[in-house]
Amino acid sequence: MTSLASNSSRSDVERLARRRAGAKMGWYIHAFVYVVVNLGLVTISAANGRTWAMYPLMGWGLGLLIHGAVVWFVAPGGGFYDRLVERERRALDAGDRG
Repeated sequence: MTSLASNSSRSDVERLARRRAGAKMGWYIHAFVYVVVNLGLVTISAANGRTWAMYPLMGWGLGLLIHGAVVWFVAPGGGFYDRLVERERRALDAGDRG
């Protein structure tokens, strides 16, 4: 039975690793598209002597920032999430059930 539990554990780790890698890859793609599109918008805006490109930069930049915060800090496997889970485990082990 140990090998079955071991295989199940490896499968869970593999699934989590793939999900985390997919989330991070999604953020990298989002960041790349953000840079490319906004470079084009800034070029068009500057060519017309206007500064309207800062609005999509700021709006989309906020979305990219939130996406990054979720991927890197909040989602399962992120450092912040892992610290919170560990804190809760210690509290439950100490007898704090509330």
